[in-house]
Formats: sequence, C-alpha cells, structure tokens
Amino acid sequence: MLGGVVAAGLGLCWSAVLVMVLWIASPYPDNGPGGALHLAAALWLLAHGAELVRTDTLTGAPAPMGVTPLLLLALPAWLVYRAARDAAEAAEGPERRGDDAAPPRPSPAHAPRAPRVGHAVRVARNVWTGVLLGYLPAGGTAALYASGGTLRPEWAWTAVCLPLLAGAAAGAGVWTAYGRPLEPLRGALVPLLPGWLRRLPPGQAAAVRLGTAVRAAAAGTAVLVVGGALLFAVSLGWHAGAAHTSLVRGTGGWPGRVAVLLLCAALLPNAAVWGAAYGLGPGFALGVGHLVTPLSASPAPLLPRFPLLAAVPEAGAGALPNWAAGVVPLAAAAAAAWVTVPHPRRAAKGAGREAAGKGTAPVRPTARTTAATPEVTTATAAAATATAGLAAVLCAAAVAALAAVSGGRLGVAALAAFGPVWWTTGAAALAWLTVVSLPLTLALTLLRRRPKERAATASAGTVPETRR
Repeated sequence: MLGGVVAAGLGLCWSAVLVMVLWIASPYPDNGPGGALHLAAALWLLAHGAELVRTDTLTGAPAPMGVTPLLLLALPAWLVYRAARDAAEAAEGPERRGDDAAPPRPSPAHAPRAPRVGHAVRVARNVWTGVLLGYLPAGGTAALYASGGTLRPEWAWTAVCLPLLAGAAAGAGVWTAYGRPLEPLRGALVPLLPGWLRRLPPGQAAAVRLGTAVRAAAAGTAVLVVGGALLFAVSLGWHAGAAHTSLVRGTGGWPGRVAVLLLCAALLPNAAVWGAAYGLGPGFALGVGHLVTPLSASPAPLLPRFPLLAAVPEAGAGALPNWAAGVVPLAAAAAAAWVTVPHPRRAAKGAGREAAGKGTAPVRPTARTTAATPEVTTATAAAATATAGLAAVLCAAAVAALAAVSGGRLGVAALAAFGPVWWTTGAAALAWLTVVSLPLTLALTLLRRRPKERAATASAGTVPETRR
C-alpha cells in the first residue's frame, strides 16, 4: 500500500516541478502558484488518459480536451510498475532466502507444487491489491484538488482510466517479479482461441502457436509505429520552414518556446501513430469532416500554430509521394510473416534450448547436414497460415487501441474529432496483414522446406566431423 502512495506522490511531484518551473520562467503568468498547482494535478490526470474540461473558453461554454500525450503515460506507468515489482520481491524475499526461525522445508523434488503455486498467487494478489489501494485514493485526492482549477477532470474518464492504467502497470510489475511466467497467460489465453485453431493437427501445441502469433503481431505493430514515425519525420523535414515559423510566431519568448518544444516531445509518439494510420490508408481527422489520407487531404482551415501540425500534407489529391506511404503496411506484413515462419536454423536452435531447459540432450546436427529440417506438409502450411491470421487479428487490435489512445476531442462542434478513427485504422491493419501476410507466410513456409531427396543426398554425402 505504501508503494502505491509513493508512486502517486512521485508522479505528482514531477508534474508540479515541471509546471512550477515553467510558471516561474513565464514573464506574464496568468494566475498565482495555486493555479499552477491545480494545472499540475490536471496534467498528472491527463497522463493517465483521463479527459479534461477547459472552463476558460472564449464563449464561456466548457470544452473538452481529450488528446493525451503518449509520452506522459510512460512515467506513471513506470512508477506503478516499479512499486508493484519491488513490493512483490520484498514479499517473496523471506520465502526465497529462507528463515532461520522457520522449520526446514522439504526438498524441491519432494515438495508439492500446488501449495507453492497457491502461495505465490496469494502473495501476487495481495501485492497487486495493496498497490492499488495506495495509488487510487491518492489519485482521487488529486482529482478533487484539480477540480478547482481552469482545467478540470472529467469524472467518468477519471474513474475508468486511472484504475485501468494503475491495474495494468501493477499487474506487469508483479508478473515481472515472478520471472514472467507464461503458464498463467497461456492458461488464460489459449481457451480464448477459436476452436478451429485449437483443433489443427500439427505437432505444435496451441500455446506455442499463440506465442508465435503474439510475437508476429508485436513485430508488425512495431514496424507500423516506426514506419509512421519515419513518415512524420520526412514530412516535418519537408515542411521545416513552416514548423520554424509556427514556433517563432506562436510563442512569446524563450519560456513559451521551451514549453511548446516540451509539448512537441510529449506528442511525438502520437505523431508516430498518426503516421501509421496515414500509411494504412484511413488517415486521421483534423476536425469533423476534415480527413487527411494518402488519396486526398482536406486540413481544417483554422488549425492553431503548432510545429507538429506543419507536417500535415497540403490540401488536395494525393500524389505519388503520398501513395508511397503504403510501403509501411507492406513492411509490417512482411515482418509478421517473417516471425511467423522461423528459419530452420533458428527453429533448431529454439528446439535445442527447449530440450536443454527440460534436461534432455538435443541432437546437434552437423554444419552441412539438412536431414534434421522437417518436411512441410499440408497440415504444417495450414497451421502457419492460421497462426498468421491470428497474428493479423492481434496486430489489428493493438493498432486500434493505439489509435484510440492517441486521438481524442479538442473541443466541441468542429474539433469533436481529432486524430485517427480507431475502428477504421484497426480494420485497415487487419485487411493489409490478411491480404499480404497470409500469402507471404505460405510462400515462406514452402521456400524454407527441404525436400526429402535433397535431405537424403546431403545426409548420405556428409561425413560427421570428429574433434581433434
């Protein structure tokens, strides 16, 4: 419980220090230190994904602000993760080191496994609950304090986002403290697989197929995000003059420029996700009815002067450079297929490591022997294709979640939609990976096979090397 309180306190202190430094450096502060502290609490809640409400608008009507800088999510998530991991390690420390006053425990070979697993589950549950019981009341107090400022938290979003982020980060910390065991995850996720995928006849188990699909989906998502970041960097470099002009004219001195640059740095992950959505095809919205896609762009006419918005393509129909953004989803599909179908040498190394972990001695093939490579059958090709399909679904879900988090509302009416639309982005990712990744997976499966004749010839003509 204390770890959760400390994590919340450190996050609030970091936000307060940042806002107070900018407030002190500002030559024309709007209000006193109390307003700056209210802003710091609101900024800390925004870092959890909670939507805020601006009350100092020109019309007097409250306006929502729901775009969360994704880089700000890293600090509270890391603090909660560290608090849960340290608490779990401290709780399991006496059990692992042993206690002189405790009676001797039976040897691991004769000790029952169920009591040890049950004890670990109870400790993990208690640690996770304790961290949340310390973190969430501190977050509720910060929300109550921030409600007195000009940026006020939206209570529905706060009640959902704060426990969700804290619970996920604390769960990851506890899981890491126990060595990241895969058995609980497999036991929970394998039953969720479609029945046709669990009933496939290849020798690999459903858990192995699930792990391969997760790695392939992670590779595809990473390539999409990195490719989106490259698209954004190229566009921003092309419009560097406009970005510099917006930075100079939109700020009133170096303190304002530093604040804008810090905000730009916090929004760089958002820009990478927006670039990925642009490469996938659906693009992103800069207001209701103003979509920016590779085929056509209609930027909103009343955008604020912000350096990152200078990277938005010009209005009009897309040209060949805009269509070249389709290379990003093609690369993502190729990466997912490459991970789905491992190279025979990597597969042999993985089998050797698995056999070594089980205590058996794997057969070590010679350098020029190919007889150990299995022949590809119809069932193997079907299993690889089904795994690629599952990876496409998981990648689409991850991309849709990133698109939903990276965008939001910046006001009402025209600014009610700002950023990628999560369901169109996820559907486009699913379509790209299904159409491109599945044929690539099947082709790689066929290309990496070894016919029986070649394997037999190589094995007959290979002389085992002897150590000298």
